[in-house]
Amino acid sequence: MSQLEETIKDASVARVDMKLEVVVIPVSDVDRAKEFYAKLGWRIDADFRFDNGFRVVQFTPTGSGSSIQFGTKVTAVAPGSAQSLYLVVSNIVAARDQLVASGVDVSEVSHPGEPGAHFLHVGSNARLGGPAPGRTSYGSYATFSDPDGNSWLLQEVTARLAGRIAVDTT
Repeated sequence: MSQLEETIKDASVARVDMKLEVVVIPVSDVDRAKEFYAKLGWRIDADFRFDNGFRVVQFTPTGSGSSIQFGTKVTAVAPGSAQSLYLVVSNIVAARDQLVASGVDVSEVSHPGEPGAHFLHVGSNARLGGPAPGRTSYGSYATFSDPDGNSWLLQEVTARLAGRIAVDTT
């Protein structure tokens, strides 16, 4: 086997990190969306405008390694069609309170009464009020939406499942 073939073979079995960097969300009014995400206290990373009408705005949620982007000529997807985008928090009650204090309309904290209920519309009988019994990790949720209806799902994670990242890191 040649050196090149061995290098290719070695590369094909090696694992390359693939980190989620950005999620594009569709919005109808870029400035309104920019104001909303700034109100959340998220870091603005970019707001680039180009002569051809292309504009991209990027925000990063506090403590996140991934960002969101929206803008003009960024996506053909209908505004508001991004649903159940997860934001992991270590304290669901404190995170909800912080959003409410910023003027965001956030659901009450709830937990699923049956598997998958956290994806159901707020007010569903399958969503039970209050945090999960014992505040079990991955069990408590709250939801909010941006002005276009893109929906966000806060999920309380206090201990990671094995195999994710360091179990003591959330």
